[in-house]
Amino acid sequence: MTMNDESRQDALDTSGRRLDQIRLSGITAFGYHGVFEHERREGQTFVADVVVHLDTRRAAARDDLAHTLNYGELAEQVAAVLAGEPVDLIETVAERIAATVLASGIVQAVDVAVHKPNAPIQVPFDDVVVAIHRDRTKLPAAEPYVPRAAVGTEPVSRPVPTATASFPVTPAPGAPVVPSGAPGVASAAWADAVAPAPGAFSQGPDGPSAELEAVPAGEALVVGEVVTDVLDQAPDGPVEVVLALGANLGPAQETLRAAVTDLARTPGIEVRDVSALARTSAVGGPEQSDYLNAVVLASTTLAPRALLRATQAIEHAHGRERHEHWGPRTLDIDIVLYGSVLAVTDDLELPHPRAHERAFVLQPWAQVDPDAMLPGLGGGPVGALAATAPDRDGVRWLALDWLTTAIPAVSGDTGAVPAGPEAQNT
Repeated sequence: MTMNDESRQDALDTSGRRLDQIRLSGITAFGYHGVFEHERREGQTFVADVVVHLDTRRAAARDDLAHTLNYGELAEQVAAVLAGEPVDLIETVAERIAATVLASGIVQAVDVAVHKPNAPIQVPFDDVVVAIHRDRTKLPAAEPYVPRAAVGTEPVSRPVPTATASFPVTPAPGAPVVPSGAPGVASAAWADAVAPAPGAFSQGPDGPSAELEAVPAGEALVVGEVVTDVLDQAPDGPVEVVLALGANLGPAQETLRAAVTDLARTPGIEVRDVSALARTSAVGGPEQSDYLNAVVLASTTLAPRALLRATQAIEHAHGRERHEHWGPRTLDIDIVLYGSVLAVTDDLELPHPRAHERAFVLQPWAQVDPDAMLPGLGGGPVGALAATAPDRDGVRWLALDWLTTAIPAVSGDTGAVPAGPEAQNT
């Protein structure tokens, strides 16, 4: 009794590549789900198959369980859902399992099949199976599994969410229900966690957030708070971060100057140093004008995802639009490094997954911090990485005092390198 190839779907990452899979088949537990009284009284055996879609490369490269899913713990959670709070429908059981899996930030999609081999059917049959596919655009209509030990304990203090999402559910017995239009009292749910915010230019998906299906009039709602993971946790003290800035539309130098000022004025961010300005050829995407690029060294007391939102807000303020992958842009701010954090989620990967091969980041970074080290897969001394980066020949020059001295702009001017001490050839 396992999920067959027809019921299992491939899932793709934000670059359109097939994700890896972890499969758990035949998880079995005794439960009391069903619409009939004798099912609730006598119980029966339920079986679940789960296919988890995620990127396992970082875990494999480091041989570290911290960067993948602990399938032993997941199996226990799935069994707990099967044996847990009784519900009428195995559709609800499947949704609870899906919600439990997707509560892990590294998981991007999940397939769940719940089997009820002893269902009360009056004709001969082998099995009854409900199979679902849920991802970060189609939300589970249930809440994640919560261990019984946590029920009734003092609630953990959480920041008040800035936004909530509503979706139809079949509440568990005794669960609070918020009627449609009622004030936003959060349940112990996670709802909006699987609706990624628009990501930085290559650290998250371009395009709109997940759309929720319309809720029929009069149907009960559960209002869920944003679930948090390690990237939502503010650090105990200031953390060193590296930000990469780029622009090739409009008055690029003025925009980058303003962006540095905006970063410095953002609460929780302290700009420590700014690199020379690099003029670089575009890498990937359609044919387009040269870029101006710079690296900002800063410290922050913001959580990684809060820092991402702050940089996106600055991009938006300078007219950033996301119509074309790797297309021209008025402003790009990328989080290259956040302390020693190594993480892969749907909207943010740290360190930046392509920083080790981008000379337009590495050369300015090495100029402002010659001893810098890039951790993670493919990392190493930044200077050495800059010397071997595939696009190193596309870095034309570095201007040292670009924050105070005008240089030829990218748009409409591809002329000679300015003479004088402000220009440094690479």
